[in-house]
Amino acid sequence: MKALIQRVSQAAVTVEGNIIAQIDRGLLVLLGVETADTTAAAQKLAHKVCHYRVFSDADGKMNLNVQQAGGSVLVVSQFTLAADTNSGLRPSFTPAAAPDKAYLYYEAFVACCRSLGLNTATGQFAADMQVSLINDGPVTFLLHS
Repeated sequence: MKALIQRVSQAAVTVEGNIIAQIDRGLLVLLGVETADTTAAAQKLAHKVCHYRVFSDADGKMNLNVQQAGGSVLVVSQFTLAADTNSGLRPSFTPAAAPDKAYLYYEAFVACCRSLGLNTATGQFAADMQVSLINDGPVTFLLHS
């Protein structure tokens, strides 16, 4: 499982012209689920994302996690993160989990974020989404379970 996290001052997801989720300060999480992933992997990665220190403290150091910074999380499924791009000029999606399995682990990830007390918004799984954001920094990290 992969999570591309971006520190944002705001982010939103639109489906069919309607904003379905939005946050102000926080993390936009693009989540890719792979065939070998498990519920335990989803929970471990959610814990890491929610506790990853990417927000500045009073001294300007990245010492605060999203909750300590008073932020929210917006989780968006993105199966293209699971692509194999090592050869050729076209990605292979063989490593990506099947939609039913990916949905299960995506939901486990979201549930874990919520259980940790974070305000957690979501995109719409498997929908054609438009994601807008203002990347704060920019600060972007790729985390793996």
